[in-house]
Amino acid sequence: MLDKLWIWDPSRESTSVQPKQVINRAALLLRYKEPAVQWINEADPHPDSRMISLDEINEDRLIYLIRDEDADSPSHVEKWVRRNFKSLFENELNGWYTDPSLWPNPLTYQLFQGWFEVECHSMVIDTVGGVIESDET
Repeated sequence: MLDKLWIWDPSRESTSVQPKQVINRAALLLRYKEPAVQWINEADPHPDSRMISLDEINEDRLIYLIRDEDADSPSHVEKWVRRNFKSLFENELNGWYTDPSLWPNPLTYQLFQGWFEVECHSMVIDTVGGVIESDET
């Protein structure tokens, strides 16, 4: 196991070494499936908009940090997702269309499973260190 990570920072002239810090969080992300992409394209209130593809949507995903104990096993992840699917679902939908009247109704766990593949990573390393600040004010 590495004790240090090599981090390249283009603002510096040389490579710097930062100690790795494993944090007490796991990373959860939602990979979109084709039915979600179809909804995004069909629900778009601007008919002249370009159609978006599955690959484009999954190119850069949001990361949800969850407690590391919620990622101890696939069954723990499943329980966490079942408890939180509606908030996750609403957050993803709101990222596309802020008008809830455009959203599917009702937002069920079965629909969530049909639209998203859940991916969870139990090891999260903070390569920066220091204080993590919210972008929200």
